[in-house]
Amino acid sequence: MSSDNRTRSDIKRDAIISAAKAAFHKYGVAGTSMDKLAEMACVSKRTVYNHFASKEVIVMHLIRSLWHKSLVSIPVPYDCASSLEEQLSRLLRAEIELITGEEYLELARVAFGHLFYEPERLRGEIEQLTAQETVLHRWLHAANDDGCLLVCDIEYAVKELSSLIKGHCFWPQLMKIEAPLTDERKDCIAKRTARLFLSHYARQHSGESYLPDGDAPEGAR
Repeated sequence: MSSDNRTRSDIKRDAIISAAKAAFHKYGVAGTSMDKLAEMACVSKRTVYNHFASKEVIVMHLIRSLWHKSLVSIPVPYDCASSLEEQLSRLLRAEIELITGEEYLELARVAFGHLFYEPERLRGEIEQLTAQETVLHRWLHAANDDGCLLVCDIEYAVKELSSLIKGHCFWPQLMKIEAPLTDERKDCIAKRTARLFLSHYARQHSGESYLPDGDAPEGAR
C-alpha cells in the first residue's frame, strides 16, 4: 500500500510540474497562481502545496532540470583526434544556448527576484546548481589527462569559462539591457572564449599555437 501511495504521489507531482511548464509558457511566471496550477494539473491546491511550498520552489526545480538536461546529461565526449578549439566552442555554445533561452531567463528572473533579499538561500541554491559535474568538467579532465591541456584546478577553470560567457550573454539578457543575441553572435562568443581560454591553458604541440599573432612569448618569436 505504501508503494501505491508513493506511485500516486509521483504521478501527481509530475502532473504539477507539467502544468507549471505549460502555465509559465502561456501566462508567464508572474501571471500563474497556485490555484491555476492546481486547476491545470487536475489536483487540489493542497496537493500542490504538499509537493511545492511556493511557486518559486517550482521555478528552481525547473531551472535545475534545464541545467541538467543541457549541461550535465548531453553526450559530448572528448575526442583526441579533433581540434580542441572546435570541441570547446561546441560545449560553450551549448551553455550559451541554455542561458540565453527565454524559458531559462524568465525562470532565472523570478528566482533572483525572490531570493535577492535572502543571500544565504540564494548562495545555497547556486551552490547546489553548480555542484553537479557537467560535460564541460568531464571534457576538461579528459583533455588534461591526454596532455593537451595544463589545468591545475578544473573547478576554477570551469568558473573562468562560465564568467566569460555569462558576462557577454547571461547578465545583459537577464537585465534586458541588450537585444537578444543572434545565432552568429552566440557562435562568435563561443569561439572567441574558447580561443582565449586555450591561449592560456593549451599545451603547445605539433606546431599548433593558440596565441594571437604578436602575443607569442619572446622565446617563441
